Amino acid sequence: MCVENTPPPPSRLTRRGILAGAAALAGTTAVLSATAPRASAAGGSGDGGGHGLGLGGDLVIEGGTLLDPATGEVTEDAVVVIAGGVVRAAGRRGKIRVPEGMEVLDAHGRWVLPGLVESHIHLNTAAEARDAVLHGATSARSGSTNFYQDIAVRELARQAPHLAPRLRAAGVFVTPDLGDTILADPDLTPLAKLRDGVRSPEALRRVVEINLARGADVIKTRVNERAGLPEQDPLAQVYDREQLSAVVAAAKRGGKGVLCHSYSEKGCHDAVMAGIRSLEHGVFVGERTLREMRRRETYFTPTLTAIAGLAESSDPVLAERGRTYLPVLERAVLAAHELGVPLAAGTDSSGGKVKPIGREVELMREAGLPALDAIRTATTSAARLLGLQGRAGRLARGFAGDAILLDGDPLADVSVLKKPVRVVRSGIAL
Repeated sequence: MCVENTPPPPSRLTRRGILAGAAALAGTTAVLSATAPRASAAGGSGDGGGHGLGLGGDLVIEGGTLLDPATGEVTEDAVVVIAGGVVRAAGRRGKIRVPEGMEVLDAHGRWVLPGLVESHIHLNTAAEARDAVLHGATSARSGSTNFYQDIAVRELARQAPHLAPRLRAAGVFVTPDLGDTILADPDLTPLAKLRDGVRSPEALRRVVEINLARGADVIKTRVNERAGLPEQDPLAQVYDREQLSAVVAAAKRGGKGVLCHSYSEKGCHDAVMAGIRSLEHGVFVGERTLREMRRRETYFTPTLTAIAGLAESSDPVLAERGRTYLPVLERAVLAAHELGVPLAAGTDSSGGKVKPIGREVELMREAGLPALDAIRTATTSAARLLGLQGRAGRLARGFAGDAILLDGDPLADVSVLKKPVRVVRSGIAL
């Protein structure tokens, strides 16, 4: 079958209908209806950033110890002024004018950091999105969903930022076997007739184009099978460099980057040479590939949390993979850091259980990164990967009013990032 003969991309009506279905599956429509009064009361326009109707609050965070991940500067007795969901001023008390009548969040005895950036998470529901925020992830990048639920979650974040992280959505996975995802979209249905699945350049291009038509911000694909399924071999390669190049080219035509699920060294190398934006998991990535990543500024999102989680599985195959893979991946992370490969923190949370992004920072530290550099993987570095530099990753004038308050010094003990005592999302204290 030639997919080029299938109907052209979708009409606006089709797109609206599909995304309405995704919102129903994600539960975002019901949540928005129930919380409309609070969203309206928040006022301001802080989280929109030219991307919709996001609302932001007015808040002063006062008296804490402020850490700027970009510079490493620590400011005691600091004040952060947020208006309309955007930071208007941040610095030492006495140097910052505090407007009268604003709500004040007392941060005395706490450390204050920008909201964390989660670079690989699967958010299928409004409840998961809320959990991610409460764990400190105020910005995130989706690792794909089966039925475009991440696009619905992104819209929830724009309309009611206190309910979800600012999100870069990946839509549906570009993978040989689409499975039930075929049911998500009538424009995907013709691909079910392909005997070998989504493998030809035409089929790969079509899935990317449909994702873009539905509003995806990034494209997710794979080069290897999954580590989390005992019946699969994570070192088996499912796409070659030419196929991956077809995905990357189609995404670039839409102005988007590609994140690629990977494990084997050959698979990692093929993916990087094909031009992906970020390598996900990448357990067996080798030095030649890491050097190429540094040259190309390809990001590495190792998802240490997910690999460490395998070791806790009741399945003996998965448990053995976790025990075997984690030390290999830790060495790869440290090698990447020492070579200057940009690193981004991501937990690969899925299946309804959201893991704290602070745990990924802790594992980065355990892999050998200095504390500040580990924190940067979930702030400034991750923000650049998501295209949010200037908006996320710092508490400085013009940045989003997203913050976490911690019960300890993260430079001395990064594990405090796992349990923020308060989270502020777009100027709204949660």
